[in-house]
Amino acid sequence: MAEKKIWILAGEASGDLYGARLARELRAIAAERGDTVRISGMGGPQMAAADIDLKVDSTELGVVGVIEVLKHIFTFVAIFFRLVRAAKQERPDEVVLIDYPGFNLLFALMMYLNRIPVVWYVCPHLWVWGKWRLPVLAKICTKMLVIFPFEEEVFAPTRLRATFVGHPLVDIVEERRNPEIERSPEEFLLLPGSRTMEINFLLRPMLDTISRLAERHPELKFHLSAPREKIARLCDEIYHEYRCKHPDAPAVTISCADTPYWQQRAGTGLAASGTVTVESAIAGLPLVVGYKLNWVTILLASLVVRLYRGYFTMVNIIANRTIYEEFLQHHFSPKELVPAVERILPGGERRAEVEAGMEEVRKLLKPKSSSAARQAALACYDL
Repeated sequence: MAEKKIWILAGEASGDLYGARLARELRAIAAERGDTVRISGMGGPQMAAADIDLKVDSTELGVVGVIEVLKHIFTFVAIFFRLVRAAKQERPDEVVLIDYPGFNLLFALMMYLNRIPVVWYVCPHLWVWGKWRLPVLAKICTKMLVIFPFEEEVFAPTRLRATFVGHPLVDIVEERRNPEIERSPEEFLLLPGSRTMEINFLLRPMLDTISRLAERHPELKFHLSAPREKIARLCDEIYHEYRCKHPDAPAVTISCADTPYWQQRAGTGLAASGTVTVESAIAGLPLVVGYKLNWVTILLASLVVRLYRGYFTMVNIIANRTIYEEFLQHHFSPKELVPAVERILPGGERRAEVEAGMEEVRKLLKPKSSSAARQAALACYDL
């Protein structure tokens, strides 16, 4: 009987979910082969529930943007060196890094220097903001497991073979699909993000947008789904402040941790760009998507970031065409959002096109065999 020591590091909510599923599959493979596996790392509540020995709770580490990262820099540095020291002492057989490139790229380098194999699961979007780093990543990683089919081509010029294992959200969304939930054309879903920064930048323009929509489409009922309690409280504060200034604003119900239900129930939605857009496409929810950042961050990012295939929304990048209309910075305003939403409401001119596009994306992301987590676990286990 062999024993494996595997670390899994995830810094955001989506990575926490993928890491938990990966851990369960790793244990299943170990049991099938008569082995044992000890799994440690960094993650959130999902990974904790999967009985991973968490050395760091990453729940509040999911920040975006130069200014936002600088505010937390000392926390990041302390966690980084604590984990590096622990890895050098424990010498895991491999470290699996899930996305979170700002932290994990440096951690991968430290593991390489200490001769600890690195498997990267969920490729960092270097094809957008850092193609020059691809050869570096190819050198310091042992394996690259990608969840978007086009990413295999991205690494083709390097010596690192990228393997498409399927997107874990395809399995996750299908498993939790409830056939008793019917989509309601009158329900409109707001998904303003999972980070404090996103809520502060995006929720007010979203509220301005639905205020105009309510005037033009009084049958619409508005709901906001937050990923966790802290974000739900912030949304509630901003919404009530908004209602005080705009008494005629439409009613919005706010709930927490029930996004999967509303992705099945709502007829249409307005969302922050991110993993939730891929999740919504798989679930079949037509969206309009946008994003805003601090202007300093945007100005600095413009020097290095390039739209891949001309888009910033992953659903559109996957399909290589516009499925979800997308709006960045000052374009994320009622003037542009309202007509875009009206085009995808039931009966709208783009509704059928978006529905067909979402199904196309789901098929492109589907694992070639079994589940995405199983494929990723096999690739990790057989390092």
